Amino acid sequence: MFLFLVVALAVVVAAVTLAVVGGGETGPLPEAAPERLQDPLPLERPVNRADVEALRFPLAARGYRMGDVDDALSRLGAELAERDARIADLESALAGAKAVTRGAPVSHVSMEKPAERPGEQQ
Repeated sequence: MFLFLVVALAVVVAAVTLAVVGGGETGPLPEAAPERLQDPLPLERPVNRADVEALRFPLAARGYRMGDVDDALSRLGAELAERDARIADLESALAGAKAVTRGAPVSHVSMEKPAERPGEQQ
């Protein structure tokens, strides 16, 4: 029985050694390229809801790649701040326009050319 255990142990050690050292024609495995964000947020236009819903981060050793997540969040934060500023500008312009129209009656403005009077030269 002892001889059987020694032979079995030798076979296991030989198999593990061949597997680790490289018992193949291709050699060692090539280095895997790090996974990157496939479809980042578009740079040529503002981000919309569909872009955010389609955003998928690649997995890393401990979850998601922090750089990809940080880039996406900073981009979204900048666009939200820009939209908030634009909305505030439009609301203040609308409030100013309402204040002006409340105080004075608005006269009708015509874009038509006035009719010529007889005897006037152009």
